[in-house]
Formats: sequence, structure tokens, C-alpha cells
Amino acid sequence: MTNSTAKTWWAAIDRRVNSPAGIRLLTSIFIGIAFVFSVLPLLRCLRGQNMIDYRAWYEAGRNVLAGNEIYFLRGSSEYDFIYPPACALFLAVASVLGQCGFILVLVAINTIAWFVSARLSARLANGERGQPNAWLYLIPSFLVMVSIWSNYHLGQPSLVLLALMLGAFASLRTKRELFAGTLIALAAAIKAFPVVAIVYLVYRRYWKAVASLVLTLTFLLLVLPAPFRGGFDRTWRDLEKWSTGMLKYDARGVGQRPGRSQTWKNQSIVGVTNRLLRHIDIDDTRPPDPPIYVNITEMKFSTVNAIIVGVALALGIVFLVAMPPRQLRTSETDAAEFALLLLMMLMLTPLSYSYLFSWLMFPFAVVAQRSFTRKAIPWWAIAAFAVFLLAAPFPRGAQAYGNFFFGALILFAGLATELWRDKHARRAINNAVSSALSS
Repeated sequence: MTNSTAKTWWAAIDRRVNSPAGIRLLTSIFIGIAFVFSVLPLLRCLRGQNMIDYRAWYEAGRNVLAGNEIYFLRGSSEYDFIYPPACALFLAVASVLGQCGFILVLVAINTIAWFVSARLSARLANGERGQPNAWLYLIPSFLVMVSIWSNYHLGQPSLVLLALMLGAFASLRTKRELFAGTLIALAAAIKAFPVVAIVYLVYRRYWKAVASLVLTLTFLLLVLPAPFRGGFDRTWRDLEKWSTGMLKYDARGVGQRPGRSQTWKNQSIVGVTNRLLRHIDIDDTRPPDPPIYVNITEMKFSTVNAIIVGVALALGIVFLVAMPPRQLRTSETDAAEFALLLLMMLMLTPLSYSYLFSWLMFPFAVVAQRSFTRKAIPWWAIAAFAVFLLAAPFPRGAQAYGNFFFGALILFAGLATELWRDKHARRAINNAVSSALSS
């Protein structure tokens, strides 16, 4: 196939995909896939099969309704429910419908969150170019489809968190800082780690968003639960038990899942670095099963932590160096900046399992838009996807060595370099214009 023939063929496909009929077809495909993803957990419930994480979510909601303890030890030294107290309160509303009704509500919310995430990813990546290309809806969701399915299968809220974070980014772009802070606070009330976005808000001097985040999160964690938990004393005790149980890290692992946090499933910098640099069983096996190790050397726990902190600081410095000053910001640079923030959060949160990598939907949308604009796919994007793809033939082996983490790291490095170049290109243009006007 000649180059001209390939271009003609691609142009024809592109016209069809972006036509009204093509958009309707893509919408129908989305509805069909979301329907199948939603039905499978419901069928498991109706058949009385293992409900995986849905069970813990449902029981947390029922405990709130019954006035029971949310955080308690069951058959081990670990909490059954490990999310913030406000999350249990949210779950209580849906749990009144019974277990299968509860699951129906959660899969419906996941479907809405997926739709919103895909739409916001495309619009943020597209910037001020008008109607986004239909490929910006299709490609990113396709590339993270396995992670999307994991959220439905397990009962995880990663798509909801992504929709809230993207909504916050869109609000920042339209100067609605108060709403942006509220959305990030909601995400943090569901699963704590999004609260780290406050560092970005402070650096960018989004003071209204910072205040909104702090006040909303305080309300969700302390004020809202009080009438349902018998007063502020018990609300404070819930928060204290959760923070004491979850905000800990030692040589055994992280929070209430110490063994699992260092297995091959955890793709955060904490999990990957500990697996590769310490003699740790990557499967958290029990006798008589033999332990499995992948470490390339043996270091002290303190040394490993120093490396983790060093890498985290290096990523932060790279991010700051790449970010353009306020006067050089555009919708395109903001999209890359937001994508880098999500990638940092994915890599640096202590627990980052494969379902959380549905967040790559937005970075992939940014890469896709840049590829369309420049009519070439960056080599680093291909390399990153190839690393992610290693989990297909080698699901356990690739993840044991951190393929999701290193794939995200490659994406981060590539996007940071692109953003840095954009910053300097715009600075050069501004300087040239200033020189021309002054001469």
C-alpha cells in the first residue's frame, strides 16, 4: 500500500467515524459494552456467587444504617472496609435497595462516570479547537478497556474518581475554582489519595479551590456524618480509627493490606520499588506454597524508602520545570499539565492496582490529540503502550516487575518533555513579537 493510498483510506475512515452515523454507532457500541459490563456483576449476585469488593461496600453501607461500627477486625488483623467514613455514608443510601439493587446502582454510577470521563477527556484534550474528533472518545477508552472492566467486575470507583478529577480540571479552565475544590473533596472523601491534588492547587495559587477543598472535605468527614453516627464524638472516632488503620507504612507493607500492598498487583512506586529492591514474596503466599521473589538486589527498608522519596522528588521537580508560567498557559498546555498530575498521582499513591489505571484515559486522550495535530505518534507513546501491553501475555510476570508503573513513567517523561518544549516555543514567539513591536 502506497503512502497516498493509505492517506486516502484513512481519510475515508475518519470521515465515516466523525459523521452523524459514525457518532451514533460509537454511542451504540458504548451502550452495548456498558450493558454487558453491568449485567455480569448483577448475574453473579442473582446466582449467589462471590461479590468481590461489592460485598465490603454493601456491608459498610448496611453497618451505617444499623448504627454499627464501620471499622472492625474480621478474622484477621485487617479492616474489612478501608475507605474514609464519608464513603460508607454514601454507600448507605444505595444499600437500602438490597445487595443486587445496591450493585445495580453502583454499575449505573460507573457507566455515567465512564461516559463523563470520556467526554471530559476529549474536550479537555481538544482544548479550544471546537468539536472534538470522535477518535478522542474512542481511542482512550479502547486502550484502557481492561481497567474499565476491572472497575465493574470488582466494584471499584476509579471511574467515578476520574470523572470528579476531570470535572475539577474543566472547572479550573473555566475559572470556577470553588466547584473544582468541591469535586476534588468529593473524590478524596471516597478514596483518600486525590487530596494530594491540593499541592498543585497551592502551587498554581488557586486559593479559592484550596479553601473549597478544605472546607468541603471537613464537612464531608466531620459534619455530614454526625447526625447519622450519633454525634460528633462517634464521627471523630470513626475518622480516628480509619486514619490509624490506613495511614501507616512499615517493612510489612501499607495500611490495612500489608501483604497485598507488596504483591505483584500493586503498581505504585512503593510496591514496585519494594519488590525489586527487597527480598519480598510477590504473591503473599501461605505454606505449603513456596514464596516467589523478583528482587534484583537486597537493600535495607530505610534505603528503599530513601530511593522512593528521591524518585518522588525528582518527578515533582520535572513537573515544576515543565510547567509554563501563567502568561504562557494555553488550553493545550493545561491539558498536558493535568495529564501529568494524574500520572504522578497514579505512580505515587501507595496503593495503585490495575483498575486505577483507567485514569490513563485522559493522558491517552492528550497524546492522541497531539498525534492528530502533528500527524505522527510520538515514539515514547508507542513505547509506553508496548510496556503496558506486556501484561497481556505475561499478566503476573510483567506486573511483578512494574510494567504499569514504568509505562506510566514513560508517558510522564514524554509528556513532560513535550510540555517543556511548548513552554520554550511560546516564550520564543512572545520574545520575537515583543522585539518586533519595540523595533
